[in-house]
Amino acid sequence: MPGDSEDPNDDEQYHLAVSSEDVADTVLLPGNPERIEKIVRFWDDHEEKAHHREYRTVTGTYDDAPISVTSTGIGSPGAAIALEELARVGADTFIRVGSCGSIREDVSVGDLVITTGAVRQEGTSKEYVREDYPATADHEVVSALMAAAERLDYNYHLGTTMSADSFYTGQGRPGFEGYEAPVTDGLVEDLQEANVTNIEMEASAILTIANVYGLRAGAVCAVYANRVTGEFRTESDQRASEVASLATKLLAKMDRVKAEAGVDHWHPGLELTE
Repeated sequence: MPGDSEDPNDDEQYHLAVSSEDVADTVLLPGNPERIEKIVRFWDDHEEKAHHREYRTVTGTYDDAPISVTSTGIGSPGAAIALEELARVGADTFIRVGSCGSIREDVSVGDLVITTGAVRQEGTSKEYVREDYPATADHEVVSALMAAAERLDYNYHLGTTMSADSFYTGQGRPGFEGYEAPVTDGLVEDLQEANVTNIEMEASAILTIANVYGLRAGAVCAVYANRVTGEFRTESDQRASEVASLATKLLAKMDRVKAEAGVDHWHPGLELTE
């Protein structure tokens, strides 16, 4: 099977159909393949490298920083496959660029949520590691996303994300003909009590698997819906896309600063200038 050679960096991957020369070190991970066009509009240049099933990969540069984007489809199983195969061809940093529903009244439709950690309600990550293992975002990726949002003057919130496996009952919505699963009753209220900020379907698997493999990962999501106010709009895709792209440039700068300082980890004591 493709992707099973002893050297994973010289073989085309089975699902993504990419090889090591096709992707940058940092890869943005939207779910929807159509969102890629909204992302690459901010780049200097781009070229499609592969498109197989729901996985579309485009590589280019943003302000001279190499950058790739691979769509993952809906849900954690597809996102896990993408991360696995991208890591096998050399990618080491992953930023989910998605949409979400806010469960806090003050996190408005149109705002961005930068995930610091996630509730692992999806099942994919449980097949990698024990259930009490934390899904945490890499601090460098979180810092880069924060800095990018502030430089672009976009409203953002840091918060804990819940990742579900279903859009309906798993997120506290009724199913077909009003069906209510046991998990539906009181789910949103319980999450609110625990100070969870938003709900989506991929972040916890991406963060968990990246941590298990010693890779960097984070997530920035556009708020489409507010479950408290009932408001729904989809216009903030562009903000999440631009923030993630600029964050890639900032991460490249962090890596250069670390190398110059001879340290392994970036922190605010290391100056990050233009």
